[in-house]
Amino acid sequence: MTTKTYTVQGMTCQHCVRSVTEEVSEIAGVEKVDVDLASGRLEVTAPAVDDAAVASAVKEAGYALAARGDLGLSPA
Repeated sequence: MTTKTYTVQGMTCQHCVRSVTEEVSEIAGVEKVDVDLASGRLEVTAPAVDDAAVASAVKEAGYALAARGDLGLSPA
């Protein structure tokens, strides 16, 4: 099992957290999603976490991942 951490930009409320959680949870194989509003942190646990799929799901929810240089993605 792999857990990756991302930073989501633009979340301001619990509705934002629910939207991101729901979209990312729909990715095939994802077993756990944890979103922290205060820090913008998104943790995704799956056998193999697909960064592009996570970014797409976050975008579908109406938000964006921070760039790698902005602590958007954890080291692989």
